[in-house]
Amino acid sequence: MRMAQVTVLIDGATARRRQRYGLNAFESYMTEILKHAGIPYTVIDHIGEVAVSRPDVLVAALADDTEAEAQRLFDYVEQGGTLIAYGGLPKLARRLDSVRATRWETGYATVPESYGRFPTLRALEIHPWTVADAASRGVAESGSVSFREPGAAQVAPLIQSFAAGAGRIHRFSVNVPLCVVGFQQGHEPVVADGLPAPDGSAAVDEGILKADDVHRMDWTLDRRQTASGQSYFAEPYADLWREVAIGHLLQTVVELELTLPFTAYWPEGIEAVATISHDSDGNLDEQAVRTLELLEALQLRSTWCMLEPGYSSGIYERVLGEGHELAFHYNALASQGGVWSRREFERQLDWLREAGGESGIVSNKNHYTRFEGWGELYRWCEANGIAVDQTRGPSKGGNVGFLFGTCQPYYPIAWADEGNRLYHVLELGFLTQDLDIGRPWSDSSITPVLLERVQRVGGVAHFLFHQCHIESKPSVVQALASFVGQARERGLVFWTSREIEDWVRRRRAVRIAQQADGRYTLASEAELDGLIVWEPLAAGAAETESGDTAIRFGVHCRKLSYTVLIQGAGGGDE
Repeated sequence: MRMAQVTVLIDGATARRRQRYGLNAFESYMTEILKHAGIPYTVIDHIGEVAVSRPDVLVAALADDTEAEAQRLFDYVEQGGTLIAYGGLPKLARRLDSVRATRWETGYATVPESYGRFPTLRALEIHPWTVADAASRGVAESGSVSFREPGAAQVAPLIQSFAAGAGRIHRFSVNVPLCVVGFQQGHEPVVADGLPAPDGSAAVDEGILKADDVHRMDWTLDRRQTASGQSYFAEPYADLWREVAIGHLLQTVVELELTLPFTAYWPEGIEAVATISHDSDGNLDEQAVRTLELLEALQLRSTWCMLEPGYSSGIYERVLGEGHELAFHYNALASQGGVWSRREFERQLDWLREAGGESGIVSNKNHYTRFEGWGELYRWCEANGIAVDQTRGPSKGGNVGFLFGTCQPYYPIAWADEGNRLYHVLELGFLTQDLDIGRPWSDSSITPVLLERVQRVGGVAHFLFHQCHIESKPSVVQALASFVGQARERGLVFWTSREIEDWVRRRRAVRIAQQADGRYTLASEAELDGLIVWEPLAAGAAETESGDTAIRFGVHCRKLSYTVLIQGAGGGDE
């Protein structure tokens, strides 16, 4: 089958107009969703370019809200194009016999069964349309979104599909890219304490600004409890919304009798990854030695986030010599003399590079998950060679799990004042820390449920264990060993933060192209051992396909053979 040409419309004038008034154009994050999924696409910043490129599928992530631009979109569809939108296209509602309903800030969505098995998904930024007698008008509706909470009486369709001339318009009621950003990064900068859990299990309002002071979860509706009574945020909503959007795109392409190859998240034989980080709070050499002994016994390498004043030099030599990663643990905690500033960030980082004898520090996690504003930390990381941040995780025992809706490594988006660009810093948040040290902290009953969800979405199970607790609490040693054993039983492999960043960066630089004879070539800056490329198959073709097949994003795919063309550096991300 021919490879579909997918184009994403991010109207530049509309984005700049919003940003001029301090409003965000987070819809541009749709390109990050596609890139993370390894899907080939092009970007245009004005609808006029469609007349020249004539893509098979146009994803209108951000379109100009004028009658003239709406007419151009409609013309594209009538001439045989396929248009996909997420909560937008207001000027097309009337001509599609639809009525725009009131915007909902939150709701819960039921995903169509054809996309695979999904839990009920919390949704953000919902713009429903209603269509009287949809079936008689030829409008296909699938899935549903309920207002504010699951099972509410007020319900709208999740996806509506309209025929228009020779083409078709697919419209989600949910603004998917905004939804993903909202879960991953929140809806506003961190400038004040957050709302604590009503049951007292997560008192985030202690007067210390942290990453978890801003999140989009509901304490009551989005947490579950294990048999031990441990509360946790149960679902990686952002990752699941990514899957819904990608699955819909692939199904749409297959229905057009086209295909759209994409790269797998991880190398051959790996479905998901696990990683362990340690924060050196306490900084006693005996704590480090006990941790190194445990890791050696478990045949495990980990990432060591170092807090000033750190360990003696011999410890650093041993950490590096045994294959572990030395990383930064920036301290901006005022009670310990810390300051939130770029100057202090750089001073502490310079200390670590000199004390640890390691100039190539690439990972950071802020002490106590300290966080302020929106993008300051990422700018400091960019300016100082930090390629991975691990700060976004729970600071309390009652908000562990998928607090930020994700276990995927991702590139965060900037606020309007920076043009909503993507930061060149990979966020690798953690899910929990220091299991079984006693209440109010979390216990190891959450390990299997978190691993199951991570495996489901092909993400990273990032658990944090402090050396001070490993040295002093046998229960923590047992919890860590149990986590490692359960992860390995499920087939997860353990990588360091640096290794995850290296793979993600190189994989994202791959470019897929189809030759005239139908064969595929991959342009890459370097060889990627074990890289998998999946090709969606036509409906019913999986039964006759003799090659290696699997269902990916709800679509039958086959594993491709390909030719790799090694190119010079310079591809990279947008």
